[in-house]
Amino acid sequence: MAENTEMASLEESFRKFAIYGDTKATGQEMNGKNWAKLCKDCKVTDGKSVTSTDVDIVFSKVKGKTARVINYEEFKKALEELAPKRFKDKSKEEAYEAICQLVAGKEPINVGVTKAKTVGAVERLTDTSKYTGSHKERFDESGKGKGKSGRENIVDTSGYVSAYKNAGTYDSKVKK
Repeated sequence: MAENTEMASLEESFRKFAIYGDTKATGQEMNGKNWAKLCKDCKVTDGKSVTSTDVDIVFSKVKGKTARVINYEEFKKALEELAPKRFKDKSKEEAYEAICQLVAGKEPINVGVTKAKTVGAVERLTDTSKYTGSHKERFDESGKGKGKSGRENIVDTSGYVSAYKNAGTYDSKVKK
């Protein structure tokens, strides 16, 4: 039973790494980039006995001749290929078990992901309370944009000159 749950978590790790970074991925096949990421994140590559070059060679060996991806069965074969290299002191079966334990239950790590922050000049430039001139007219007191009325000059078609004090009084002055 313990071996069965370990295989399920190994397959789950395969699926998580297979869909990593690819919005169209189904989780059934893994590309070379994600295979290399899995080996790096799960500490299969150690830089001495297993290098990134070894990982790429094993990927090329287990995939089909014209294929660019590997499925779950080929993934297990690739782990079998890397196991004796990674764990030289163990037998082939023990090495495969050890490499499966390294991979099982792991997820892709997001290291070095940049987060946007508004500090310094950006904060000053996006503060609408400090806007002047025509830009100031585009926002209300709360800083929310006024939309089209803030961008366009609304044309007064009343027939009067702008700032005329007695606008709209013509009809009352002219007797018919």
